[in-house]
Amino acid sequence: MFGCLVAGRLVQTDMQQIDDTHVLFNIFNAATINHIVVFLTGIKAFPEGMGGAIYFSWPSPEGEMVWMFLGFITNDKPSAIFKVVGLKKGSSANNSFMQSMPVQQPMKTMSQIGISVEPLHVIQHQIPAETTQTSTLTSFSEFSMKMLENFYNYASSFGINQSQMTPQPNVSWIPMTVLDKWFQNFKKKMAQDQNFWRK
Repeated sequence: MFGCLVAGRLVQTDMQQIDDTHVLFNIFNAATINHIVVFLTGIKAFPEGMGGAIYFSWPSPEGEMVWMFLGFITNDKPSAIFKVVGLKKGSSANNSFMQSMPVQQPMKTMSQIGISVEPLHVIQHQIPAETTQTSTLTSFSEFSMKMLENFYNYASSFGINQSQMTPQPNVSWIPMTVLDKWFQNFKKKMAQDQNFWRK
């Protein structure tokens, strides 16, 4: 039903079925983990209105397992990538996942990924632990700037000066200075507020 992938390792499908709605993956050598991918294997989809809440546990120095909510997968979104490197050093509020279940205490170098089948209306409103989402505004900003630089370079490659222009009554011309000014303003606004485009 589920698979798990840690960057640089083989895909894991050897989950431990705890009960009808809870499964666990053991991740050994946890100190080397930066990102994990959790996905549906396609063997069994979620029932209507249900999804899989993804939890991650990193053993505390005392050896206790602290569960942190990362996000979720659904039939419509059958995979998700999570950044877990920040969870090792940071702290997060303990989550109720697996608290009522007796689970064997793992080694201090092993983390666990837990998946709980829950109603979508419940998991969609949970807040993931800080630093776990890989689709951050920083990567959005980087994409936006690369896309705009590409557009600017492409449009600039067609630039001609006024002596090279031939009269074409059906063609609109935009001065390169206008494109350049817009591009400089966009970069300035993006540096000041990455969400300015939403306003």
